[in-house]
Amino acid sequence: MITINGCDTPDAQNMTVSAYLEKEGYNPVRIAIELNEVILKKDEYDTTRLKDGDIMEIVQFMGGGQ
Repeated sequence: MITINGCDTPDAQNMTVSAYLEKEGYNPVRIAIELNEVILKKDEYDTTRLKDGDIMEIVQFMGGGQ
């Protein structure tokens, strides 16, 4: 099972990180990915495949402030 942001996500099995982000509508410019407690470099999104046991956290950067 793959866990993404704390939720079991079986349909992500064998997808690349890029494909998952596109499917879910994330803008890769405004996020950071932690995969198995390691920050994933943006140039690795296209080549990194999600596999059983992976834990991925997606952090979105939000604008704001005063």
